[in-house]
Amino acid sequence: MSPALRSPVLAAWGAGVDSTAMLIELIGRGEPVDQVLFADVGAEKAETLAFVPVFRAWLADHGVPSEVVRYAPKNFKNWPPYRTLTENLLTNGTLPGIAFGRGTCSQKWKAAPQHAWAKAWPPAQAAWAAGRKVVKLIGYDAGPADDRRFRVAQAIDDPLYAHRYPLREWGWTRPDSIARIRRAGLPVPVKSACFFCTAARPAEIRALPAEQLRQIVLIEARARPRLRHVEGLWRTAVKGARGAEPRPGSMTAFIRQEGLLDAEEIEAISEAAPRSLTRWQTAVAGAAERPEMRRWLTVFDAFAGKVARLDAAPGLYDGLEGRP
Repeated sequence: MSPALRSPVLAAWGAGVDSTAMLIELIGRGEPVDQVLFADVGAEKAETLAFVPVFRAWLADHGVPSEVVRYAPKNFKNWPPYRTLTENLLTNGTLPGIAFGRGTCSQKWKAAPQHAWAKAWPPAQAAWAAGRKVVKLIGYDAGPADDRRFRVAQAIDDPLYAHRYPLREWGWTRPDSIARIRRAGLPVPVKSACFFCTAARPAEIRALPAEQLRQIVLIEARARPRLRHVEGLWRTAVKGARGAEPRPGSMTAFIRQEGLLDAEEIEAISEAAPRSLTRWQTAVAGAAERPEMRRWLTVFDAFAGKVARLDAAPGLYDGLEGRP
């Protein structure tokens, strides 16, 4: 069918196993995929960021366009502008919504920028003007882990999108998706998620590089004064019943007990870094032109192991009036 006579097909690609296999199989079957969107929240694992250009090149070789989209915050009040989810958490001194039992991260940082892009996409504009919906491809598989997400999504009556779940149509589970990716000659991607996600398993935290472990400690330390009912990014401790691996509710506590970072460094980050950040935020609030949050975070990353010297970092307060 001519693209002008059918609803356009838009794929929400998460750069993980399921959505990658979904696209490979659809394209292999000759089914239409008009556009692929990947929402970069700025907190992905290094392996995910490395896989994104690899698969985008594969899509381009098969005639399928793709774009990377990002949420663009606008209202910063007196705080430094932030561009990523990590910077957002540090600016506001909080944890992601999922840590409090709310699934707001995905809607704000993934679904919203994808929809913003689609609103300017001519095929979507034409379909909506004609009273048709855009077909949105979602990579939920037929395994029990995705059953709940699928049921919730199915209950939503979306006026603009008709959601389609090809993996569930085919009865595919995760092993089927992995096998399909391998048959295509592509590397199997890691689980796509923020490196500090509440849903992360202990093995995933163990596999993180030191830079991201330090940022986890920083995120929890910055949010700690406001925490009342959760211990940290993992919410509450797991005792290990029914085969689950025991772990604390705080990822910092896990990093400490596993020796993933030096204990003195963990203490330095927990105590000194939040004070440095809030002092810098005070200075930024009085500046004629506020620098972005990434300036402080870049310095934090560069001063790994020397957190106590953060406030003396060259250039950190350059151009700021009202330096503390």
